[in-house]
Amino acid sequence: MKMKKIFRLGFLAISAGLIFSPVLHAENTLFAKIDSDQKRWVGKTAPAFKLQDQNGKWHELRQYKGKWIVLYFYPKDNSPGCTQEANQFKTLYPQFLKNNAAVLGVSLDDVPSHQKFSEKLGLPFAILADNNHQLADQFGIVRNFGIAKIAKRETFLIDPQGTIIYHYSSVNSQTHAGQVLADIQKFSRK
Repeated sequence: MKMKKIFRLGFLAISAGLIFSPVLHAENTLFAKIDSDQKRWVGKTAPAFKLQDQNGKWHELRQYKGKWIVLYFYPKDNSPGCTQEANQFKTLYPQFLKNNAAVLGVSLDDVPSHQKFSEKLGLPFAILADNNHQLADQFGIVRNFGIAKIAKRETFLIDPQGTIIYHYSSVNSQTHAGQVLADIQKFSRK
């Protein structure tokens, strides 16, 4: 009887190890990827760009020298997560301005699509049309779905000298804007 209990407990322990081992490996792999993404970009000069916003106005990296830049990529105008994320940045936009930060949304949608999206939400900041995916390709965040391509939901925080100081490769559209604002405040105090 005791032997059966010991055998069962041993079997359960081995089974649990087999079940949780892949989960732990996947978790470690995820954290290793995030750490690798950070190392790839942090400390590097942000790539130069020249893109049009929702109003057809041109924006270049160099015109933001001396300001923090929140360069947030999102997959698609009018999708639920992208709408939620844009609204979060809109709500906190006055705080970004107080902290000397420019918010620039970027997707692979074109200017007319951005114009409709911006008007619908009343966005006070520029959303850049990267429909030739020149900037998204430079950052390596284009996701290819056969004939359709989208930008991954990732953000790059660029300091006033033009250096990338943080890469958010995992973004929660509900809380991300607040996280970026807090990071700007933290990095500004250093």
